[in-house]
Amino acid sequence: MSKQELVVLGQDDQSAGCCPGMLTAPLDEDQAADLAKIFKALGDPVRLRLLSLIASRAGGEVCVCDLTPAFELSQPTISHHLKLLRQAGLIDCERRGTWVYYWVLTDTLDQLSTFLTTTHKAEATA
Repeated sequence: MSKQELVVLGQDDQSAGCCPGMLTAPLDEDQAADLAKIFKALGDPVRLRLLSLIASRAGGEVCVCDLTPAFELSQPTISHHLKLLRQAGLIDCERRGTWVYYWVLTDTLDQLSTFLTTTHKAEATA
């Protein structure tokens, strides 16, 4: 069995400059504030489930009418949680007639992934 290095997509030199990995460099004040806002939004189980439901939906977007029945919460409460996810830059939405459709902003998730990724290079065997 060979040892292979795992290559994480979206971690080229340009994307690494936006937010260094946790083990590569300390965050500056602005980066820490930006990430804290995102982590705060993810700190609630309802919002984490909402993000998961939106991200896992085939086609990449979901109607709010499909999200509300998944929770034992009122529609205004679900809307409030979605608003907080939008303000954190994790999702975006578009009104189509009566309904609002949501999708995940993958750049923000990539930024989180880059920050949380630890890089340990496998030793090459000869």
